[in-house]
Amino acid sequence: MPGDRPTLPPVRLPSEAELARDALAAPLLARAVRLARWAGPATRVGPGGELVDEQLPAAAELLDLGDELSEGDGEAYASEAWRVAVDTGLVEVDDPDGAAPDEEGHVTTGEQLGVLTSGSPQDILSLWLDALDVVFADATAPVLDDLAAAIGDDGEIDLESLDWDPELEAEFLEGVLGNLYLLTLAEGGEGPVPLPVLAASMIVPDDMGEPTDDVLEQVSEAMMRLDDQFRLLEPIGLVSYVPVDEALMVEEAGDAPEASLPVDEEDVTRYGMVRLTPLGLYGIRSRMLEAGVDAPAVGDLADKDAHALLDGVAHFPELSARAETEQWLTRRAPADAARELLAAARGTDPGAPLRRLHCQQALSLVGAEAESAVREVLDDAELGGLARVWLAELGAGDVPPPPESMIFWLAIDTIAAQLDAEGEPDELQELVEGLVGQHSGFFEAAWRVEHPATAEVLEAMGRLHRDRTASKDARKAAFKARSR
Repeated sequence: MPGDRPTLPPVRLPSEAELARDALAAPLLARAVRLARWAGPATRVGPGGELVDEQLPAAAELLDLGDELSEGDGEAYASEAWRVAVDTGLVEVDDPDGAAPDEEGHVTTGEQLGVLTSGSPQDILSLWLDALDVVFADATAPVLDDLAAAIGDDGEIDLESLDWDPELEAEFLEGVLGNLYLLTLAEGGEGPVPLPVLAASMIVPDDMGEPTDDVLEQVSEAMMRLDDQFRLLEPIGLVSYVPVDEALMVEEAGDAPEASLPVDEEDVTRYGMVRLTPLGLYGIRSRMLEAGVDAPAVGDLADKDAHALLDGVAHFPELSARAETEQWLTRRAPADAARELLAAARGTDPGAPLRRLHCQQALSLVGAEAESAVREVLDDAELGGLARVWLAELGAGDVPPPPESMIFWLAIDTIAAQLDAEGEPDELQELVEGLVGQHSGFFEAAWRVEHPATAEVLEAMGRLHRDRTASKDARKAAFKARSR
């Protein structure tokens, strides 16, 4: 019965205006902007567009990175920020690739610098995504020690000697960020994820019980690589990161302990903790969408019709479904929204029972203003039972009692919806046993119900009911329903 499920649960994001403010506040982009505003025709750059060594001290001083950094570190930060400024179009360097090896390029203001003052929040976020691409490329590049070892006598880098595959590196980091995205949504966006958990999610097979020493060694190597990468990704605002405790690495090198994953809570924090920021959630979702991944966000359905809403929230977590429905309702008059929801809830397709369940939940958010629209469907074969239940919960008076056929139809429809939404949880078992206990001869009447899911529901009731006699009666009723 269950239909296609969304690839990922929906993410709840701040407004684009809030995200744009976060993007402008990201330390690395803020540094790139300061350098872009400082740069001019007198700024000296090499043929690759990089700041010449003589310019780096002035650039580092401009950024005012603090006294805790050494001179070399400050210049490295300035060089990184300048590269972001060039690669995102905040500054333009005239034909650096076509220049001679000893010829300097010429710097002009980039068109993207104007986005900061006159662009929309979406324009600013697009600029930030470009900056993220730059940092992502840096994070998947070979580490400096490996690059230094690969430099030949002629001064050129021997790429073939590097144990580095750019596509595999990018694919691994994309996978890590995808898993972090999922773990963040699973935790409701609260709390960081331990680095060992994140590394293990990429390395340890799902069906492996106790990880082998070889697998644990791979996890350890992945953690060290991720530690470097998250240090690079934090300044662009993608993550909040507590690095691996350097003292821990010294301890392990000296003690040579047996390979294992940390299990103590205090130990785990020393191994690194990472959390996607709201801007990071936006960034990873954007990359997923670009790659063709179905990554919904709360609010995507606000402009869709009621049928799309009820189908769309069918398998959302409860809080996300409520938030999506609330956004949809704010754009419509209450009575119009109620009529549109009720019309969309009709149907005999496999998804219809769950649509009716979410319709009832949506109507509860409309409140008493939906009463007139709900009363219009009291005689409807598919919606009459739902309408009576909703009116009773509202405390409305003068609700006509349902005919027996409607009671049993609603029972089948309700169980079909629950089966589609949740499978067969304990709560559904209680519902089944409660219905059978309230109505003597339930199965003798239920198999006659003209509902597309009758046989399937009765079979499920046979599996769920703990009383053997009732379970047997349910299976007999299912057989009769199929034979009808």
